[in-house]
Amino acid sequence: MSEIEEVDVIVLGMGVGGEEVAGRLAAAGLNVIGIDNTLVGGECPYWGCIPTKMMVRAAGALEEARRVPGLAGASTVTPDWSPVAKRIRDEATDNWNDKVAVDRFESKGGRFVRGTGEIVGAGLVRVGPQLYAATRALVIATGTKAVVPPVDGLAGTPYWTNREAVEAAALPKSLLVLGGGAIGCEFAQVFARFGVPVTIIEGSERVLAMEEPESSAVAAKALEANGVRIRSGVRAATVSHDGAEFDVRLSDGSHVTGEKLLVATGRAAKLEGVERLGIDRASRFIPTDEWMRAADKTWAVGDVTGNGVFTHMAFYEADVAVRDILGQGGPAADYRAKPRVTFIDPEIGAVGMTEKQARDAGIDVKVGYLPLSSTTRGWIHGPGGDGFIKLIADGSRKVLVGATTAGPAGGEMIGAMSVAVHAAVPIETLRSTIWAYPTFHRGFGQALSDL
Repeated sequence: MSEIEEVDVIVLGMGVGGEEVAGRLAAAGLNVIGIDNTLVGGECPYWGCIPTKMMVRAAGALEEARRVPGLAGASTVTPDWSPVAKRIRDEATDNWNDKVAVDRFESKGGRFVRGTGEIVGAGLVRVGPQLYAATRALVIATGTKAVVPPVDGLAGTPYWTNREAVEAAALPKSLLVLGGGAIGCEFAQVFARFGVPVTIIEGSERVLAMEEPESSAVAAKALEANGVRIRSGVRAATVSHDGAEFDVRLSDGSHVTGEKLLVATGRAAKLEGVERLGIDRASRFIPTDEWMRAADKTWAVGDVTGNGVFTHMAFYEADVAVRDILGQGGPAADYRAKPRVTFIDPEIGAVGMTEKQARDAGIDVKVGYLPLSSTTRGWIHGPGGDGFIKLIADGSRKVLVGATTAGPAGGEMIGAMSVAVHAAVPIETLRSTIWAYPTFHRGFGQALSDL
């Protein structure tokens, strides 16, 4: 056993949140060690946000080309996956090599240790035979992993998670998607637009079950228009693989088959060793206070906190933790206006509460709703312009507590409503705002009038 090496800060997990914390603390002059057993940057740049949005962009270009008839003449579209796979490999991931990210961190003064870090006590982390002790802060940013449900027969089959789907060099002949959340819907639409027969299996009665019912309806309509078959309200009962394709028996007794099976049933936090810090291992996530403190001299940021499996949440929490560790003050974490985007077409952005969540919280709910086609820009857009604006207000406080925007720029439109919810902008102030014409977001003015 090597001697204990003392440092100021240990960052366990170097995904986007961990890398942000480690880099900023190192740049501030602290002695920082960042530990990870995989790629610096984590899921987002290699198997998540970046490569999947390249896939979405490519699939969207195909769909736009198919919309030329009726708008601008005639078009012929021939899908080809090879440019997509090459761009992901060469531009997004450096063929899944993190040298650039490691160099970026170490150029700020940090030290990277590649290996599996084991929490062995307060501020103590072991990597192989070496034990490190953090004298100022231990930051846990270990992220999440794909949840593989305990479906009879699934274990041991060559199923995909998001990682295998992103790394695919060639299109499958057919695809089954287990899970109709954001990840499942995004992959389903991408592969369908490239000509792959896709079936989504979703246990809830609707896809995007955590979002507004209107979001589910828009998503289902769009997916089905692209040829995606949606089996909702049923679950996978058994899975088998004969060496060539998957056979999934559903809870209603029917069967679906496909060459590949993508498991997209959620994410689970990596919490190994947290019980040694007095944190309940049975918890799904690490609870923190408003400064991201999880225990004495211990902070947690990113997916492990359970505040949203999103890169922007990891960056947000990293900023709060860094300022607290450095004693810089500033605003504590505030989760009233958590934004999220499902990158299908139409794109669906949301922030804050859904209508159901607001009613369940006992809020005096007022709803403003507008089909995007009712806006001049939506009418101009024509094909591909489906969507809506839905605003959720607290009638007593006269402020917005949630919003959803679906359409060709749904993820961008939600930005304005994120500010409104976060800053508790009075509804009357929003109503008196000048909304540019003709834009999609001009519909906010009309939806506000509907409250």
